[in-house]
Amino acid sequence: MRNHSKFLLGAMLIGASAFAANAPDQLTQQVMHEVRMYPNFSIFDDVKVQVNNGNVELLGEVTQPYKKSDLNRIVSHTPGVTSVTNDVKILPLSNFDGQIRVQTARAIYRDPILSRYAIQAVPPIHIIVDNGHVTLEGVVSTEMEKNVAGIRASGASLSFGPVINNLRVENPSPKHTT
Repeated sequence: MRNHSKFLLGAMLIGASAFAANAPDQLTQQVMHEVRMYPNFSIFDDVKVQVNNGNVELLGEVTQPYKKSDLNRIVSHTPGVTSVTNDVKILPLSNFDGQIRVQTARAIYRDPILSRYAIQAVPPIHIIVDNGHVTLEGVVSTEMEKNVAGIRASGASLSFGPVINNLRVENPSPKHTT
């Protein structure tokens, strides 16, 4: 009987330490979930989260000032968050930038290779336009999709300078060595 209780105590301690090791990861996931569920979060916004011991740092860009303050309020009410540093940049309110955003989004999400992403609640390719400069953020499945998105964005807009393609590839193809 004693060996059984020692086993249970050991298993509980291992489980507790595994939970503690995953707690920051779980908080990061919860905060990102709250950001994605924000009803005004769109493909023209990009918010990144860094969490350290309950302290959350919000980074990225949004298109409207109210989004920055809304996200700060939402994240600060997330269980486990002790403080929020909101370093989210508010993009310039410009009709020209707005036109570039729409043209770029149409070009990307109307492409047959990328159109499957358009039906998602928050599509994974985010189009950031800052004073005529276009940056793609987010994640796609393959390197080909990343390249197609970059080509479509470059050909669609009146951007100043080259499109910066920061898309991450979820399933990178293995490197072949010969």
